[in-house]
Amino acid sequence: MRLTQLRLLIVFSLGYFISYLFRGVNLGFAPFLIHDLGLSPADLGTLTSLYFLGFAGAQIPVGVLLDRFGARRVTACVMLIAAAGALAFSRADDLGAMMVGRFLIGVGVSACLGGAFKATAQHFAVGQLTFVNGIVMAAGGMGGVAVGAPLSWLLSVTGWRSVGTGIAVLTAAAAAAIWVGAPSKQEAHPHTSLIDQFKGTWHVLSSRAFWKLGAFSGLTQSVFYAMQSLWVGPYLRDVALAGVPGAAARAATLVSVLGAAFIAGNLGFGALARALERRGVSVYLSSGVTMLSFVVVQAMIAARVPLPETVLWAAYGALGGMGILTYAVLAEHFPARLLGRVNTSFTLVIFLAIFALQVAIGAALGRWPMHDGHYASAAHRTVWAVLVAMQVAAAIWYFAPKGRVRAAEAAADVKA
Repeated sequence: MRLTQLRLLIVFSLGYFISYLFRGVNLGFAPFLIHDLGLSPADLGTLTSLYFLGFAGAQIPVGVLLDRFGARRVTACVMLIAAAGALAFSRADDLGAMMVGRFLIGVGVSACLGGAFKATAQHFAVGQLTFVNGIVMAAGGMGGVAVGAPLSWLLSVTGWRSVGTGIAVLTAAAAAAIWVGAPSKQEAHPHTSLIDQFKGTWHVLSSRAFWKLGAFSGLTQSVFYAMQSLWVGPYLRDVALAGVPGAAARAATLVSVLGAAFIAGNLGFGALARALERRGVSVYLSSGVTMLSFVVVQAMIAARVPLPETVLWAAYGALGGMGILTYAVLAEHFPARLLGRVNTSFTLVIFLAIFALQVAIGAALGRWPMHDGHYASAAHRTVWAVLVAMQVAAAIWYFAPKGRVRAAEAAADVKA
């Protein structure tokens, strides 16, 4: 790996770490927000999901900007919005102001993933992308580790507002690192009009191949991130560890285990997918098998299969992000000039689904009465059963041979 490529990986991985940290930080903040502001489950779900709404809403314009101005400039500049949002969130005194701050955070980190994948696609060979993108995702997964036991410890020694301010400063520093440290690359079509570029986004979203490749992946990822960033903690405390002494501390530890396994999974399965591809097994197939395995693990957790919690949640984390391999599949089948819009369109779908799921899960849990700050076990079990059923339906379409559309043929129809 050349020095330029290594530098690119470091700074964009830092950016995605920040994005992931913001994604799950309310998991640790939740008890304090409930205590300080008296939030209901629906309020908490809506507040947390505004990150995903802001992230999703910015994806189409960010995709156009990435293809027009490049990953370095767009990612660095947009991340400053996240820094401002984090400051607003940490200083807010009411729910409305916090919602604004949380939304701005989502907008501000909206380029971190698409920008990273745009940059890696430009500076690495296609055959390296499953592994390289796995490294980026693994770095982001460190944020999932950080919002477990480390954040729990930090909140025991300082207030959540101080933590939020510190993350804002870290975000501004990461933006500066990307601006200074990331290599630039001249875009192939700098004079294409913005209208034509938006048309390219529409062609991507209207492509049946895009949905055939991405629907199962998008759903598994949205379920994983919706749960990991907020609802895994309550499930562990209220169901999996109900009645266990020190359940809250044990739940925080398992969240970190989940995050660490996510890192290992992205590195290990990304390398495995590349190795299998050399032996004739498509990334499409290997990705599908790992995503289906993730659904099986969810069913085992929901069914309370008598296995050690550490094993189950490590498997959950290791397999939960495997839909990320779909980005490499899309990169193979869509023109290079569209990769910014393809990546951000796919991310848009995922994050809109996360937003909807977090709000819906909060509303569903709120339909059962709470007891001593805990949600009803029946509410959690119902949510998990519905989510598993949805993913099974998506898996059937993913693997069904009938009506399969060749992505390369569909991509050839994209003109912008």
